[in-house]
Formats: sequence, structure tokens, C-alpha cells
Amino acid sequence: MTYVVTENCIKCKYTDCVDVCPVDCFREGPNFLAIDPDECIDCSLCVPECPAEAIFAEDDVPDGQQHFIALNAELSKGWPAIVERKDALPEADAENGQPDKLKDLLR
Repeated sequence: MTYVVTENCIKCKYTDCVDVCPVDCFREGPNFLAIDPDECIDCSLCVPECPAEAIFAEDDVPDGQQHFIALNAELSKGWPAIVERKDALPEADAENGQPDKLKDLLR
């Protein structure tokens, strides 16, 4: 099992999770973070650190968001690793919790 970043990260991109990852499995896109499932060691340290509550164990991904399992795997292959915390996107606080953000995902 691996951990998965889901829809609420889109347009937020808080990076608190990156600080605690012992294996640098996060990948950075323009407005979303993804977890490389080949690198994740299932430690769960990132889950409580996410202000957007966007990270779930693969088996616990909410209904309607299972496609994020494949999306994390796909995007993590082309995006660079992020190994240090950065500022969240300027609109992060306003976007946190907003529905239907998949259409806004920048690749």
C-alpha cells in the first residue's frame, strides 16, 4: 500500500508533508503535489501534516477520488522530487476545501 494525494491539494500545494517524508517521495507540479508510489514506504508521517487533509492511504481514498491513485503514479513519473518545504500557493487558504478542482490541475 502507498499514500495518495487527492483533489484538495490542487491549487493549495501546501508542502508541510515534504518536511517529514523520510524518503523524498513527493513530486512537485505547478499546482499539485503527487506521491511516487514506487518510493513511498507507507510510513504515514505525511498524513497529519497536510493542512488540506488531502493525503490518504491507498485503501482509504474517499469515494469518487480513486482515480487519484493512478494520477499520482502517472504524474510522479514526470515531475521532479520536492525535498524542502516551500510556501503554499498564494490562493491556498481560499482554495482549501473547495469542490471540483480536478479541472484546474496543471500538468
